[in-house]
Amino acid sequence: MNSEVKSSGQTSCPYCGVGCGVDAQIKNGTITSVSGSINHPANKGKLCVKGSSLHETLGVQGRLLYPKMAGVRTDWDSALDHVSASLKDIISKHGPNSVALYLSGQLLTEDYYVANKLMKGFVGTANVDTNSRLCMASAVAGYKRAFGSDTVPCNYEDLELCDLLIIIGANPAWAHPILFQRISAAKVARPQMKIVVIDPRKSATCEIADLHLQLKAGSDAFLFSGLLNYISSKRAVDADFVEQHTEGFELALAEARAFDLETTAETTRLDIADVEQFFKWYIRTPKTVSFYSQGINQSATGTDKCNAIINCHLATGRIGFEGAGPFSITGQPNAMGGREVGGLANQLAAHMDFDDASIDRVARFWRAPRMAKEPGLKAVDLFDAIHSGEVKAVWIMATNPAVSLPNSQKVREALDKCELVIVSDCIEHTDTNAYADILLPATGWSEKDGTVTNSDRTISRQRALLKPAGEAKHDWWIISEVAKRLGFEADFAYANPQQIFIEHAALSAFENDGTRDFDIGGLAQLSEQQYNELQAIQWPVNAQNPNGCKRMFTDHRFFTDSGKARFLSCEPRLPERPIDFQTPFTLNTGRLRDQWHTMTRTGRTSTLLSHSRTPTVSINPRDAQSLGIREGDLVHVFNKDEQEQHQSLTLAVQLDEGIAYENIFIPIHWSQQFTSNAIVSKLIAPTTDPYSGQPESKFARVGIRPIMIPLWVSIVSRKPIDTSSFEFWVKTPVPGGWHYLLADSNSQDESIWRKWMTELQDGLKKVELSNTVLHDYRSLGCSGKSIEIAIFANPQRSKLPEVIWQQALLNHQVGADTWHLLTEKQNNSISQNRIICSCFQISEQQITTAIAQGAASTKELGKKLHCGTNCGSCIPELKKFIRDSKENSTVEFESI
Repeated sequence: MNSEVKSSGQTSCPYCGVGCGVDAQIKNGTITSVSGSINHPANKGKLCVKGSSLHETLGVQGRLLYPKMAGVRTDWDSALDHVSASLKDIISKHGPNSVALYLSGQLLTEDYYVANKLMKGFVGTANVDTNSRLCMASAVAGYKRAFGSDTVPCNYEDLELCDLLIIIGANPAWAHPILFQRISAAKVARPQMKIVVIDPRKSATCEIADLHLQLKAGSDAFLFSGLLNYISSKRAVDADFVEQHTEGFELALAEARAFDLETTAETTRLDIADVEQFFKWYIRTPKTVSFYSQGINQSATGTDKCNAIINCHLATGRIGFEGAGPFSITGQPNAMGGREVGGLANQLAAHMDFDDASIDRVARFWRAPRMAKEPGLKAVDLFDAIHSGEVKAVWIMATNPAVSLPNSQKVREALDKCELVIVSDCIEHTDTNAYADILLPATGWSEKDGTVTNSDRTISRQRALLKPAGEAKHDWWIISEVAKRLGFEADFAYANPQQIFIEHAALSAFENDGTRDFDIGGLAQLSEQQYNELQAIQWPVNAQNPNGCKRMFTDHRFFTDSGKARFLSCEPRLPERPIDFQTPFTLNTGRLRDQWHTMTRTGRTSTLLSHSRTPTVSINPRDAQSLGIREGDLVHVFNKDEQEQHQSLTLAVQLDEGIAYENIFIPIHWSQQFTSNAIVSKLIAPTTDPYSGQPESKFARVGIRPIMIPLWVSIVSRKPIDTSSFEFWVKTPVPGGWHYLLADSNSQDESIWRKWMTELQDGLKKVELSNTVLHDYRSLGCSGKSIEIAIFANPQRSKLPEVIWQQALLNHQVGADTWHLLTEKQNNSISQNRIICSCFQISEQQITTAIAQGAASTKELGKKLHCGTNCGSCIPELKKFIRDSKENSTVEFESI
């Protein structure tokens, strides 16, 4: 008799702002596989490799399962009593502004709503900010300055329907793969569609570009100011639209007139012909979408950059119709939902600000006894206030500021000094959790139940498919329980997320006569069953838009007092940092294809680490040659923080011809949970945009210093090992255990290494092979029929075995011929054996071999190796290999 219990469930992805629908297959209480929801408008059945691997990131290992106080397990009542009593004591002594919440775009809207309501309406402080401040705060400020509201005017279909797509400061091929696949398919269907990529780095997205403008880092506003001037000089202004529906045009144009074609090209360091080509395409193409992200937002002048882009759309009337508009893409699954409920410190709730009328309106709706009357502290300022002692207590939910905030060393000092640090998280060990006085176990994806809103205003359900692990609770429940203990029981007596959602929807419609953009009053009467069955829908949802609204501003009416959109006068400025001979390089930061934020979720599965397993710094080969460094070498990347303290990272070199000279690129994801010293935020100054408060995370001046490594060690082990004494280490999961890459510049005495490696194998039967002349060491530590640990050491990193082969040793049955494993020569060219297709674990070497054997297209590679046939995330790289192969063949032919 088959006792298996099978079922399926539909939910949404917890990663980027695309907001894909996910279908999950469940067997005996475990999610066994996931796939894209065919009927979801965001992804239409597709999933990227991160989404496709969601089921691999689950399980109780590494989860925070029980409340803890001072590192000791406790029960929920004790933990909640302590949280509420401590907060009450601090507030009574120091006032409501002495406490703060720091939230996350990983929270659901219902969690956000309850947190915001408690602090701003009942505690009386607006010190509620979010890691979304690091993501899209400048886009919010830009929209509000131009439109009078935080309104994304476009939807995803516009990316496919436009005739000119401008991708600015974004790499959707890696950061938003499903949208990139939709764009790529549109380009194939309509080859006449033009795509311009504006980015100081030649990223994977450039594979589909008709024109790549590799401009000087931070010079985007100069380019779009030049474009506005060009639009005017060529008489391409939509005069009727500007006169009837906008204001401030002449002032904005006066500022932009300083940037003629020559000046624009010179300032941005672009070829004048390329700039003119872009400008000509723009003025000739009414259906234009400008698609921008962190490369624009994460700047000290990010808001002005956003408005420089929007100015060009207003000047040409390219907004409010199909295939046109300025489109900011968010980085997190519910950054938009957080904006809806007032999750930012300078917002109140339901897209209302801290004006007198809004304060009064929200206070009456909430029946709030102690309404916050002014904006709170934004993220960087908040942690400065914690550091100075102004804020005595901080409650951090679902985020890792010890890694993600700029000047992270100071953030860690602030948390260490703070009187009370409360952390709600689903993962037990993070860099931030190490500073927590109280740890509260929260539910994670597959357990959480509520709604999220994606980048094009689509509200989707994220449903609970599994029971919470251990004693984990929903964030809204945790907040509500603390609120009850603070004396607000009647106002936080929620029994389920549906009750929170309909209150949130009702607030959005409360005294909303059409002057506020966010209105989902049409959902305020949902029953619990209707809420559970809610399908994806774009706001606003009200009497005028009962089925949602695809595009905003179709009537050319905006949410300003005059009803007209505003041009903003933008004075372009480059990032300002002193240059000296020690720090000649410009640092850019960003995402890896298969990783997410600080890897607390994606770092749990080896599948997502196969594409990039080591923290790297990408550098142009010419710069590397001048420094005397090669692919895979270790270097220190260094600068000084605001206190003139030396900060440095230890990273492996990755050569990349797409990086401009004297520029480097470092991923944002690595934390101390995975590697010794690769937290890039250590090098980022806490410089912020004056309007949005968003930090300039995309720019720093740094130097590079090579490190001489006498010996490299690669280990796979079933159990974690202590690597804290090594200068460089990386720890990543593999099936059945862990992989470690180790190096140390101080280990000239090989006997110290040998002693350490011998101690690792205490109690195990050893199979060893050692060459003292070549300093090559190989060993297997066995227990019975099982290999427990495998150690390989060599002065050259390229002589170490590839990780895929090495991890397979954990599956090997020990026998008389086991020693033969140590004699195998593994060709481990560091780049050649890099995994390109994570879905099917296809390496660069396999791909280049298949191309050499005649596979001349991504389709043919897919037939031969399956790469590119699942999520499509690797297709840009496959195209590059094919193109490079053709170019190399041409060069060889010409040389003959």
